[in-house]
Amino acid sequence: MNNIKEIVNKQRNYFNQGRTLDIKFRIEQLKKLGKAINSYEAEIFAALKADLNKPSFEAYSSEIMQLKGELKYTVKRLKRWAKPHKVKTSFELQPGKSRVYAQPFGVVLNIAPWNYPFQTCLVPFVSILAAGNCAVIKPSEFAPQSSKLIAKIIGEIYPAEYCAVVEGGVEETQLLLAQKWDFIAFTGSPKVGHIVAEAAAKHLTPTLLELGGKSPCIVHSDVDIKVAARRIAWGKFMNAGQTCTAPDFVLAHKSIAKQLAQELTVRIEESYGKNAKDSPDYCRIVTDKHFDRLVSYLEKDKLFFGGKTDSSSRYIEPAILYKSDWDDKIMQEEIFGPLLPIIEYENIDDAITRLKEMERPLALYFFSKNKTLQNRIIEAIHFGGGCINATVLHNGNIELPFGGIGNSGMGRYHGKSGFNTFSYPKSIYKKPTWIDPSLIYPPYKQKVNLLKKIS
Repeated sequence: MNNIKEIVNKQRNYFNQGRTLDIKFRIEQLKKLGKAINSYEAEIFAALKADLNKPSFEAYSSEIMQLKGELKYTVKRLKRWAKPHKVKTSFELQPGKSRVYAQPFGVVLNIAPWNYPFQTCLVPFVSILAAGNCAVIKPSEFAPQSSKLIAKIIGEIYPAEYCAVVEGGVEETQLLLAQKWDFIAFTGSPKVGHIVAEAAAKHLTPTLLELGGKSPCIVHSDVDIKVAARRIAWGKFMNAGQTCTAPDFVLAHKSIAKQLAQELTVRIEESYGKNAKDSPDYCRIVTDKHFDRLVSYLEKDKLFFGGKTDSSSRYIEPAILYKSDWDDKIMQEEIFGPLLPIIEYENIDDAITRLKEMERPLALYFFSKNKTLQNRIIEAIHFGGGCINATVLHNGNIELPFGGIGNSGMGRYHGKSGFNTFSYPKSIYKKPTWIDPSLIYPPYKQKVNLLKKIS
């Protein structure tokens, strides 16, 4: 406890010295991180392999490459983002000038999850530093090798009074949340998100909450089923389904639902072979607790394909559960694993109505060639972000703000959105002294009539 308090106090003192306000300083710190990621690339691959059995392609594409892209994009644009920008000044306030200054919050806590331990930890970290803050990072204890490596990297390139890593489990997280922060970023489940939000509320601390939820994938009757199956299977089963934006379930038109289930099984075998357990490209479930939870969802009467398990290696074969129902156990919470329920629908209006009754998800995917329906889905259903005729790929566009709504979170990051989130806009009005009209000063007498004329 004293160590955590000491870290926070030292960082607040460091921030108050004003060093992080310098844009050149911020760029230098981001470049240090970029060099370190390059130097430790092999160790990052090894850590992800140890924690999640993550193949090198997924490790690079979804973790390292995304982090490198964020760094490159931010470094190139940071001077422009941080520059005070002019806004119009109304007639009533003339003569005068108005500007908005992007100011850092101060000392920021970033609590990261285990499923993409480098990306979800360090991509927000890029925005935190770019905005001029100090940072304390709490990696997930469920990805221990990644956590150790993150602590090593950050500890080597930054002084603890600027950036620090606190490893540990629930106790350390509780101690961290008991401190007074200037901003808290959390990525994880809605359940823990409530705890973080409650802790932040005690100090009126602003938060970025990146949560999850049951992200639907709607497949209409007019699709190219082979293409849809290929894209859905990729988005669902990478990282063994342990992706917050993975399609949680498929809502398929009754006329094509069975064919879609069949094509999904074909695509699974094309990707991972007849036995996914032997595939070098298939991940494992992170903990025994998550493994047991997922196994409890495997209803044999709904199992269309897959579902073999091995508790010793926490292996669950990709599974298709055909003709699932809204009342099934698997539909009561976010799956976060390689199990894909398919629910049939006949009328798109009924499907939309049902989805609008659910908690607002982090993502939504819609497969259809009908542009009118595409626009209707985008406008009618509230969700954080998503894709038309694709899955997950919106995460990879730095220009697109990433985040949820309601139960799936609040706030946005990636690129300029991240800089804006970890900065606050300070509004400044400058008025010259060579003229000082008496209109606004008492006594007011009949001045209100003049106000009416110029308003």
